[in-house]
Amino acid sequence: MEVQESSIQYNRWSNSQDEVSVNMSTLEGVDCEQICTKLCTGKLGIAMKVAGGIVLFWVIFMIGYVTGYYIHKCK
Repeated sequence: MEVQESSIQYNRWSNSQDEVSVNMSTLEGVDCEQICTKLCTGKLGIAMKVAGGIVLFWVIFMIGYVTGYYIHKCK
């Protein structure tokens, strides 16, 4: 189990305005965010989206082909 660090800050400026901020950080969250940011932005992000779209197209195509084969198979 990862150690979580959290801090809570409460600042009261006046009677009508309150601010509460809670910060929680884990080592896994930072790494995951960095990986996601690298894979989803820039030229690498565009390449990943194109590759994902091509793979998704072929998966749907093969499912349709197999389904159509069994539906229209001669008896």
